[in-house]
Amino acid sequence: MAARIHTAPIAAFGLLGGYATARFTKKRPLGGAVLAVAGAAAAQQWRRQAGPKTAAALSAAYVAGFAGSHPLAKKVGAWPAVLGVAGSVALASWVAVDRRR
Repeated sequence: MAARIHTAPIAAFGLLGGYATARFTKKRPLGGAVLAVAGAAAAQQWRRQAGPKTAAALSAAYVAGFAGSHPLAKKVGAWPAVLGVAGSVALASWVAVDRRR
């Protein structure tokens, strides 16, 4: 049996790391690549560990978190917005997948 990987940190890293990469390198496509690679890795693990329906729901939450952080940033600032959505997606991932361990 393959070891189960915690998915919450992968999802949080994708959102935080994608934003940080884009901000500090000033290369948005590079940040998008970090976001996409981590999102794909998380989605693969979600599917393996909890099935396709849960993976689809969490993938939608990941994309919604990314999209939702933009308007939220106008109200609370960029870092608080990204931290908030990363935490929310990580919590959802932990509840739906990781705590089953």
